[in-house]
Parts: sequence; C-alpha cells; structure tokens
Amino acid sequence: MDPSITTGRLLLRRWRSDDIEFFAAMCRDREVMRFIGGGNTRTREEVERSIDAFEREWDEKGFGLFAVELLKNGNFIGFTGLSEPTFLPEIMPAVEIGWRLAHKHWGQGYATEAAQAALQFGLQDLGLPTIVSVFQIENVASRRVIEKLGMRFDRRTVDPTCGREVEVFHTSTA
Repeated sequence: MDPSITTGRLLLRRWRSDDIEFFAAMCRDREVMRFIGGGNTRTREEVERSIDAFEREWDEKGFGLFAVELLKNGNFIGFTGLSEPTFLPEIMPAVEIGWRLAHKHWGQGYATEAAQAALQFGLQDLGLPTIVSVFQIENVASRRVIEKLGMRFDRRTVDPTCGREVEVFHTSTA
C-alpha cells in the first residue's frame, strides 16, 4: 500500500531516503523536540531507525506516519499521521494521530491542514472507529490543532516514559 494525500498546500506521502537529512536536522532542533518524550534531540542514526519503524508500521498495519512536503516546491517540512501510542499503555489498544513540523513551518496552518487529512484517512478510508491524540500539557500549539480537529478531552495522565503530564483527546465516527 502506497497511499498519498494531497491537500491545498501539502503532499502527505510515504518516506524516501532523501528525507533522512531533513528529518535529522529537524530532530536536532531543541525547540522542535521540546515536547516529544523527555525533550531530547535525536541523532541521525536514531532518525534512520525511526523512519524504518514508520515504514514497517505502514507495511504491517496499513497506516503510519506520512512524510509531509510543500506542493509549491517539494520541500520536506515534517510528518503527520497515525501510529499506535504504545508509550501510554493505559489507553491501549488505540491509534493516535500526531504531527511534528520543522520550526520554520510553524504558525502557518500546515499542522492542522495535514492532520485533518490524516484524520479523515483514518476515520473514513481505514474505517477506524476512534482516533486519539496525546500531547504534553505545556504544548499549547498542539492543543490548538487538536481543538481545530474537533477532538474531545478524554483524560489527563502521566507519560510513563518521561514523567511528564499529558492530555488525551479522542474523536470517533460514532
């Protein structure tokens, strides 16, 4: 399965080898990684392993994280898509929508645009009954995206992998 989604300004697609350098640079940015797990940046090797895992999830589950690029110039700007939030066992089984964009692309509506397309893909194309989103409570930008997606509050808890407080929101077809 090689799905891709085109929105007004973006292409959501499977990962390519030429994404590695751009994604690695993004994951070295402390501001980008501030609300991811414990806030640690990632090495190139960790990024390569992540992309391999993203692609494996596509192959095994039929969904995953899309690489996101700008239609106007083909530049990679980050990712959005679906994954299993195994880091938070209390909500499993679940499918989570998430996103991460390079800092210079924040505040332009790209995260919301990409996430809306990925959410529609999960609910309509895949027929998933429910999708969750988990974010660290200090991450007000992600909260705004979640609210724009129309997701509803489920609970506040602690991410056991890093000890940070998170909120869980959900949406469903029901």
